[in-house]
Amino acid sequence: MHELSIATAIVEQAEEIARADGTDRVTTVTVRVGELAGVVPDALHFAFEVAREGTALAGARLVVEQVTARAWCGGCAAEFDVGMPPFFWCPSCDRASQDLRYGRELEISAVEG
Repeated sequence: MHELSIATAIVEQAEEIARADGTDRVTTVTVRVGELAGVVPDALHFAFEVAREGTALAGARLVVEQVTARAWCGGCAAEFDVGMPPFFWCPSCDRASQDLRYGRELEISAVEG
């Protein structure tokens, strides 16, 4: 389960952010996870509970914002959901797209203390 290593990295980065902001306690961490990032939100929540113990995030809550995978069609300038499994064919003009705009995110968007 690679979510444990991801959760550990989230805890470490959130602690650094909190220290930089002059606080020693974190109550909420919000992360953005793309649909194609290969991260299972439920597994990430469980791993976060394990990784946060004994840290400044011991009682913190993890909020996962899921980002829908979207592609851009250069042929007709349309942006469209690619779905899961991903299908990179523009529904507007019936052309293939190779430009994934959203869906691979894995980032901390907020740390609250």
